[in-house]
Amino acid sequence: MADARYQAVKLLGKTFGKGGYSNILLDKSLTESGMEERDKRLCSAIYYGVLERKITLDHIISGYCKQSISKLRPEILNILRTGIYQLKFMDSIPDSAAVNESVNLTKKMRLGSLSGLVNGILRSFIRDGKNIKYPPNETERLSVEYSVPQWLVKMLADNYGKTGLSLVETSVGTPPVTARINTAAFSREEILEKIQTLEPKETFLENCFEISGSDITETEAFKRGMFHVQDIASQLCCKALSPSENDVVFDLCAAPGGKTFTLAEIMNGKGKIYSFDLHENRVKLIQSGAKRLKLENITAMTGNAAEFNAELPQADKILCDVPCSGLGVIRRKPEIKYKSPEEFDRLPEIQYNILENASRYLKKGGELIYSTCTVNPAENAEVVDRFLENHTEFKGVSFLEEYGAPFGTYKATLFPEHFGSDGFFISKLVKTE
Repeated sequence: MADARYQAVKLLGKTFGKGGYSNILLDKSLTESGMEERDKRLCSAIYYGVLERKITLDHIISGYCKQSISKLRPEILNILRTGIYQLKFMDSIPDSAAVNESVNLTKKMRLGSLSGLVNGILRSFIRDGKNIKYPPNETERLSVEYSVPQWLVKMLADNYGKTGLSLVETSVGTPPVTARINTAAFSREEILEKIQTLEPKETFLENCFEISGSDITETEAFKRGMFHVQDIASQLCCKALSPSENDVVFDLCAAPGGKTFTLAEIMNGKGKIYSFDLHENRVKLIQSGAKRLKLENITAMTGNAAEFNAELPQADKILCDVPCSGLGVIRRKPEIKYKSPEEFDRLPEIQYNILENASRYLKKGGELIYSTCTVNPAENAEVVDRFLENHTEFKGVSFLEEYGAPFGTYKATLFPEHFGSDGFFISKLVKTE
């Protein structure tokens, strides 16, 4: 099993050193590794576990390290992180195995002279009962307990109070998986019969089911196009737009296509959806998904959402789900937590430009949804309100009131506390003149 741990440490070095998306890095590494399935599962569990708990792990290590952990070699720090993670959070691994394999890793990486340091820190943690000493300050405690940086804890608390902190408290652990069943191409009964192995549980939202299973995309039902995986917040976003069978709909930042597919299914495969992405390879993801789901009312093409294309028709409904910081999905993409807030400063201007361009495609009386998978007010309400100030031909309209809070006005920020969903923002606008 040493190879699984070695791969995890190497992957962590790439992730923390060069950045990149965890799922892409992990998939590539596992494909090229030649490891057995059991080792792949262990590698994945350690890699994602350390990503998810990095601040917690570093706090523990700092308590046993005589020097600042920033001065440790990156390989040693990642070995310590994986070792502490196994000791504290993986009950299936004996303490002796976690320690011994970590020490062996230092030698395998030609850092044997530091094996005593690794051995000493891990054994001291065991001797202390594997307890975490939390800071007394509430913001610092939450940061350490849930491995969320202090700036993000403070931003959520300041803007949303206890509701915002539900995003912090659900940022660790396994998030739910929800699926949208494809009643545009199959009967509900046929789909439910085929997905019984995924233990479907009906949610409050029509055609939305919570499912479980490790190889969801390998099931016959998935391959035949009976469902696609999509968080409940994204499905609510599509329901808020509520296109009809006769509408012309634009999805301006569409890849990989989940919202396009849900909109097409709401329209029963009728009407017309133009689905855009900047990159050809991502347009192909939309096309292949539409083909699998047998949705023939989708036309996917390359397009820059910030640049007007006079050759396109006018739209009845537009979904403007803009690129964002992704702070609402940290439970699925934990590496986002560790970005500097300054990295997001340029986003509101990009988002505003996309929204402004999107508005030019909309018919009079048409409706537009502006959405993000973040909870940062600067990317959400502030962008929308700036747009409304500058465009008196638009007004905000209330939506999805039947589901209660947080709905009831023209903008809503969703948190796990509401529907068990990811963090998300939705705003609905209508063109009045």
